[in-house]
Amino acid sequence: MVGQSGHLLGLLSMSTFSSSLQSRYEAVEAERRRTWSTEALAVNIAQREALVRAQPETEHVKAGDILLPHVLLNAEGATISLDDLTSSGPAVLVFFRFAGCPACNIALPYYAETLAPVLKATGIPFVAVSSQPFPELDSIRTRNDLPFLVLNDPELTLSRDLGITYLFDEAAREAAISKGGRSEALNGTSSWELPKPTVLVLNPGRAVSFIDISPDWMRRTETPAILKALGLENRSVSHAA
Repeated sequence: MVGQSGHLLGLLSMSTFSSSLQSRYEAVEAERRRTWSTEALAVNIAQREALVRAQPETEHVKAGDILLPHVLLNAEGATISLDDLTSSGPAVLVFFRFAGCPACNIALPYYAETLAPVLKATGIPFVAVSSQPFPELDSIRTRNDLPFLVLNDPELTLSRDLGITYLFDEAAREAAISKGGRSEALNGTSSWELPKPTVLVLNPGRAVSFIDISPDWMRRTETPAILKALGLENRSVSHAA
């Protein structure tokens, strides 16, 4: 939740290179149950569980779909189109919620450790995408020394086209506002809306070859599933070194 990242960000040092992403989240969940108030924990869990229940009925793009042209922005304000990313072959886009999201500060370093080196070695572009405006968005890259681009999806345009956004429920929205949160700081709009964590593999021509949406942001796509989608299941960081 917004404003609850301070202590949890400190848990990042507990993660090890060999641990799965889910094992890292389980450690955070255990810490939250020890340290969060009952009310704060209930709000967080209720929103995630509601999104999981609703996901089967949610319309979203699927493998084989062709996306409309879209552009993303880098920290300098330059545009990078989906066609730019896939000009030489497939590209991997990881959508995340916002820079201060504790779960995102676990997921992106995990991908930096386990996924980015393999993709770099095989020449596959890899970017992380959020609707949060710069300059705050770039803080997740600098804080975690991420070796890949972090790009802005202006006003959720691509995320909405993919069908991966969700609206804060009333309790989550009120909790965020009570801590001084503003929707504009999260996505540049007046809507309390964020992308669900999503991994998208896009081929030239903006053809979707793989998409995995995580309605529960504490359960996200593991690196082996992404490598398998790319036909790289026999590759690992040790092979990329």
